[in-house]
Amino acid sequence: MPQRRTKIRAVSIIGAAAVAAAASAVTLSASAATPIDPPAGSVKVGEWNVATGIQTYTCANGTFVGTNSVPEALLVDAAQQSPLHHFAGPSWQSSVDGSTITATKTADVPKPGTIAELLLTVNGHSGPNGILSPVKYIQRLNTSGGAAPTRACTTGDRESVRYSATYVLFK
Repeated sequence: MPQRRTKIRAVSIIGAAAVAAAASAVTLSASAATPIDPPAGSVKVGEWNVATGIQTYTCANGTFVGTNSVPEALLVDAAQQSPLHHFAGPSWQSSVDGSTITATKTADVPKPGTIAELLLTVNGHSGPNGILSPVKYIQRLNTSGGAAPTRACTTGDRESVRYSATYVLFK
């Protein structure tokens, strides 16, 4: 009987090890880099959520152009101490110290029914030395809403669509 218990324990231990190995493999693949991760070595400056935000689209040739939206948003950090204004450019400006950055899209991950998640590379700094001065990359994550309207339209028509997202800034 003790020999049988030893075999059962050995099989149980082997099974547990296999489950643990499979879980590790899942964890490793889940943590693999995505196209919207900033380069290795980037350091997080902070994270801001959209408190109020719209994407405004302009109709061209009977359709709203999804790649040509203009943002207008108030972003707040967890403590609501350092609000940012996000606007055309795309640009971000600190409401506390006036530092401003502009950026261009580096990569995106489309999400059906909402605006894409993005990695943007900062291409310009202006204003005083402040919270945005060291920023080199911006991620737009957890997007909801903001997708271009799909209805027919007349060239020149504009439509604003509410959205929410999290912006993570890196130096």
